[in-house]
Amino acid sequence: VPGVSSLTFTSSLFHGGTAIYVEMSHRDFDVLLAAVEEMKQVLAEYSGVYDISDTFEAGKLELKLSLKDSGRTLGLTWEDLARQVRQGFYGDEVQRVQRGRDDIRVMVRYPEDERASLADIENMRIRLKDGTEVPFREVATVHLGRGYAAINRTDRRRVVSVTADVDQSMTTGNEVVADLKKSVLPTIKEKYPGLSYNFEGEQRDQQDVAKSLGTSAVIAMMAIFGLLAVQFRSYMQPAIIMSAIPFGLVGALVGHIVMGFQLSILSVFGIVALTGIVVNDSLIMIDLINRERSEGVALKQVIRDSVTRRFRPILLTTLTTFCGLMPMMLEKSLQARFLIPMAVSLAFGVLFATIITLILVPALYMILEDSKTAVKSFFLAVFGRSDPKPEVSEG
Repeated sequence: VPGVSSLTFTSSLFHGGTAIYVEMSHRDFDVLLAAVEEMKQVLAEYSGVYDISDTFEAGKLELKLSLKDSGRTLGLTWEDLARQVRQGFYGDEVQRVQRGRDDIRVMVRYPEDERASLADIENMRIRLKDGTEVPFREVATVHLGRGYAAINRTDRRRVVSVTADVDQSMTTGNEVVADLKKSVLPTIKEKYPGLSYNFEGEQRDQQDVAKSLGTSAVIAMMAIFGLLAVQFRSYMQPAIIMSAIPFGLVGALVGHIVMGFQLSILSVFGIVALTGIVVNDSLIMIDLINRERSEGVALKQVIRDSVTRRFRPILLTTLTTFCGLMPMMLEKSLQARFLIPMAVSLAFGVLFATIITLILVPALYMILEDSKTAVKSFFLAVFGRSDPKPEVSEG
């Protein structure tokens, strides 16, 4: 395509931003461009990194005027110089003539043969405020250069961003960024004093999502704990039920390793949803234990019953959930590809947490009851009663 400087084709149902996006800033723009070029050369050395580019784009050719000290001494300003050059070569509107529906502007400027080259500017005369005229070359200089197609600023500082994509089969954006932070960027920053950088794109999206989901996860955990505490009228039993949540997170990480996926934003979505699912098995087990305890069944018998009677329902629930998510995890089409990390988090998290729940929850419940018995025995031995309330004598 004639005149096109960059052409990129992308196709993605879910895109979290550019894999590598480094925003660099420096007060000296020439130093900034040198640092950007070095950064691009370093990125080109990584395997799997491609489509490396930056946001700086040179503008069109233009004439750049510079005012000499002699011109300032004569009272000439940038505004006066630019206005007179524009009037001479572009023209100054002196009149508008209405002809029917057309509005015709009448412009006054130099003849065409006197505004055709750079030398014509140097030969023009500049009028001072007192009306006298001086040659252009005595008060100013002119040279050919390029302007800026766009000027990007962050916090009022000029910035240029370096972007790149990665081949997920060879490396990941997180691995490249981690190496850049560790070894590359500190070296470049030391070489160019005053240089600052910041990560945007996919890295910034991950940070924002992690911060938002961290707050949401805490609120969800507090809500789950509060509902369980009201239902069981206890603060310790909800803690036992929620003890399966960390093991669910471990299962989600193991699942990503087994399936060969990297943790992504959607993986975190699945992990957050997992916290409300893995407590189900623990919940029905604790509920059965409490009901049998209220009927006077011995503690050891209750623990045995909770495992044997709930083993089949818990196992079937977990397997049906895992098998229901398996078609999505094994799907190869692009339409379902971006949802697979979420399905992996849910499926393997539930599976791993269930195995731990059948062992951990009964053990923790028994430890809790043994602790209660030990505390009662201590107060009975010390105070002669099973609770810490002191006796009040009348008199």
